[in-house]
Amino acid sequence: MDRGAAKAAARESGDKRVQSLAISEIFRCLHFGRHDKIKGAAHIPDMVNISIKYTGDLHCDATHGPSHAKLATDAPADNKGKGEAFSPTDLVATALGTCISTTMGIKAEELGVNLKGMVVDVKKEMSKDAPRRIVALPSEVHIPLPPTSPHREVLEQTALNCPVHKSLPSEINRPTKFFWEG
Repeated sequence: MDRGAAKAAARESGDKRVQSLAISEIFRCLHFGRHDKIKGAAHIPDMVNISIKYTGDLHCDATHGPSHAKLATDAPADNKGKGEAFSPTDLVATALGTCISTTMGIKAEELGVNLKGMVVDVKKEMSKDAPRRIVALPSEVHIPLPPTSPHREVLEQTALNCPVHKSLPSEINRPTKFFWEG
């Protein structure tokens, strides 16, 4: 539910004070993932909570709320860390590669195609000037299907439109090359 829909729902009451409280309550519930507390909001997708604990020495432990799976991060060796785990920016590259793989896998299942063994390689290029940031995430997608696959176009478009691709700012160069190797 967006702010406009919240205002429309609150407007029905006719009381400005109720309207203001209703809107703030809706956004409080949205912020804390309590969609069940908003009348008529069953259609709002659940938000996922990731809890991060800083453990010192530039290390963090992250816990995925729904599954309780854990992963660790460490600052990279070229930025005061030891490079003993994924860096936060490594996880951005990982998110892109796994999102491409997952969304292509979903589409392939819908099409009755098996992509098992597909490999996605993502390189991460950091800026040479301040502020430190990702400037490029070129990726290569190695697909175990022949180049003549009738699903080639739809699978490539699926990869290029994965949620992470669409969430990254345009300032990050992210060329994607596809290799059909079946």
